[in-house]
Amino acid sequence: MSKKIKSKSRRNFVKSGAIVGSSFFIVPRHVLGKGYLAPSDRLNLAAIGAGGKGYSDIFHAYDEGTNQVIGLCDVDSKAAQKARTQFPQAAFYKDFRVMLDEIGKDLDGVTISTPDHVHGVAAMKAISMGLHVYVQKPLTHNIYEARKLTEAARKNKVVTQMGNQGASHPGQVQMKKWFDEGLIGDVHTVEVWTNRPVWPQGIPVPTEKTVLPDHLSQDDWDLYLGPAKYVDYHPLYYHFKWRGWWNFGTGALGDMGCHIMDVPFRILELDYPTGVEASVGAVYKRDWNPEYIPEGCPPSSRVQIDFPASKVNKAIKMIWSDGGIKPFHPDVIPASHDLGGKESKNGIMLIGDKGVISCDVYGVDPKLYRKGEEVLTMAEDFDSGNPYAGMAEMGHHKSWVEACKAGYKSKKHKALTSSFDYAGPLTETVLMGNLAIRSYNLAKDKADGGRDYFGRTKLLWDGKNMKVTNLDEANQFVKREYREGWNLI
Repeated sequence: MSKKIKSKSRRNFVKSGAIVGSSFFIVPRHVLGKGYLAPSDRLNLAAIGAGGKGYSDIFHAYDEGTNQVIGLCDVDSKAAQKARTQFPQAAFYKDFRVMLDEIGKDLDGVTISTPDHVHGVAAMKAISMGLHVYVQKPLTHNIYEARKLTEAARKNKVVTQMGNQGASHPGQVQMKKWFDEGLIGDVHTVEVWTNRPVWPQGIPVPTEKTVLPDHLSQDDWDLYLGPAKYVDYHPLYYHFKWRGWWNFGTGALGDMGCHIMDVPFRILELDYPTGVEASVGAVYKRDWNPEYIPEGCPPSSRVQIDFPASKVNKAIKMIWSDGGIKPFHPDVIPASHDLGGKESKNGIMLIGDKGVISCDVYGVDPKLYRKGEEVLTMAEDFDSGNPYAGMAEMGHHKSWVEACKAGYKSKKHKALTSSFDYAGPLTETVLMGNLAIRSYNLAKDKADGGRDYFGRTKLLWDGKNMKVTNLDEANQFVKREYREGWNLI
């Protein structure tokens, strides 16, 4: 199944400063000369999820050979082939638990780029071993996992980063500057939206029998399921399409929320929401009878999240729209202007009593609108203060590996734009929307054969205790049930 790394623990080597029984010592970087790295300046990394986004995450963390990749893990050897070719010396595994047990002592950090349902259990195991972690967005599959990972990262003193690379985009610094200067006044409404889902969603649960692809075994499929409830293989549960099923994914919100909500969450310094309410698009195959698919994410949704006053702003309402639904033009924005990004597919608007700040996903193309004034945009030479801003994905991976080398609570660690201290609460906020969306389908059968949808109400939220206070049935979605062998540690 795998090959082991037959080398002395690198971290023990660095800690002792010498190989036992040898006169060889680590040579300081200043002695080696400019452009050379001492062994202690190279991180040993591994990827949990090595195909697709997993490849780009580990490749950017590799940083053109500044660090070394000694482990790759993916249940799909075909999907991981590009990474295996790029890093031929790395040991390959299909089970991340086995990989961490066998070579964890030689690792400094891991990138985690699996489907959403595995993020929490994989990250928790790595963190418990003292490994630094870079985890794709959304940080976790549910609110409980996000809180537990945030707490575990602090307890184990590891350097963390969530893969919402827009957090490192210079546009966010520009928008924060505009807001802090009072140019749009107090924000009362935030509109955030996306054209997702762009995969099958709002469709019936597949019932036809299908066979596994030639390159996947039943054991591979079992590993893919991980902590999720067992279901037989179907193409609609695999690769990109898993996003549309609650067993694996987190829908449009999970895919784009951490990219899009990041902008107002950061600029307005938001705290836990106090309430959330959703409305959800329905699919009709028969007159008057909407499809009932609680296992699947809906084709479209609109969510309102209430926030109390923050350090920098009064209470606001954040309105999320997906499935092609988008907000309308505020009066201050010309009718000919796209909202947010190009063709208004994705975007953010911070609507204040003096003006509006808008941008595309990641904080791209920020604009400031004020009545009777020229539209302000970000100057090409704007200095965001991010030394990695011009690098791949705004230097989001680069800043993480540099912070890992500098250490927990170092200046570089504190400068990270999406460490779990920030990304955990952000993810909880994003998943609050899903809490309302899933509650929308809570139903009881009625005597006449219909359904009583009793969850279609505004949910009141106790953020500190992670609890809906006015509809106890909704709390089942705060965390999940784990299959045996896949619990959070």
